[in-house]
Amino acid sequence: MDQEKQSRGQPIRTQLLWAGATAGLLIIAILIGYRYDITLWDWIKLLIVPAVIAGGGFWFNSQQSVREQKLANKRAQEEALQAYLDQMSQLLLDKERPLLQSKEGDTARTLAGSLTLTVLPRLDGARRRNVLLFLYQSGLITKTRSVIPLSGAYLGMAHLGFFDLSNADLSGANLSGADLSETNLEEADLNGVDLSRAHGLTEEQLGEARTLKGATMPDGQTLESYYNPDWPTFEDWLKDKKAQGKDEKNE
Repeated sequence: MDQEKQSRGQPIRTQLLWAGATAGLLIIAILIGYRYDITLWDWIKLLIVPAVIAGGGFWFNSQQSVREQKLANKRAQEEALQAYLDQMSQLLLDKERPLLQSKEGDTARTLAGSLTLTVLPRLDGARRRNVLLFLYQSGLITKTRSVIPLSGAYLGMAHLGFFDLSNADLSGANLSGADLSETNLEEADLNGVDLSRAHGLTEEQLGEARTLKGATMPDGQTLESYYNPDWPTFEDWLKDKKAQGKDEKNE
């Protein structure tokens, strides 16, 4: 933490030094000009090269700071992802209480769920995909055995194109803005899932899902659920969507 604060403060201190030095030179220039009758234009011509160099120095320091921050952010995400995978692997391979054999309310299952919900918001779209891939391939979010509940899990902007999520339990997950191009959603549980602004998603893909009750569709429309039985069903949403498409063509 101290190193992070130090790295952030370094560009600010450098800029303050540059500003102080420039102000000092300007004062000296004014005094000398007054003594030897040197005009402001003479000083401008004389100082234009150092000014350009100073400006280049500011720009370089700024770009360097941005690059360092990006690298630090990538390292932090990679470390968070690796720590998560290591902890989850230990829970899966535990000889006495393996995660896959845990029951609802067990410590291992509760811990695994907490780890998952905590790490996802800290990652970018590509690394969120890696988390989901790990959970799915480990058998932790399948239709027959949903060990890790994804209700409230943030998978927004995840890169899930050409991803096989058939029979996956995604109920309640936040997939807003996710790339779902060619994603296999056959028999996937999309109950209450947030698909707002998801792109690459076709009607055929949605039609293959096991359920879409209470789901928020890519256009922001929320479908009917147990608590909101009067809201449109998926079939109603499709009809309205096609009707809107015809109206647009007629215009």
